[in-house]
Amino acid sequence: MFNVYEQFKQLLVDPPLQVGTVSEIGTGVVTVALPGGGTVKARGSPAIGQKVFVRDGVIEAIAPNLPLEIIEI
Repeated sequence: MFNVYEQFKQLLVDPPLQVGTVSEIGTGVVTVALPGGGTVKARGSPAIGQKVFVRDGVIEAIAPNLPLEIIEI
């Protein structure tokens, strides 16, 4: 028997993994500045100025502090 909910979930796209720099800190929530100019609110507790990986409103990890190259496709 097929699970209709699992089939539906397979149709949805996973949220993208983004990298950005922490610009503001609140209580359990930080603002992350993205390279393209946007901002994202995410749960986590890194320091201001740290680069982080963000997916779906949650900080997944600290990103390495490497130069960032933006390429238009």
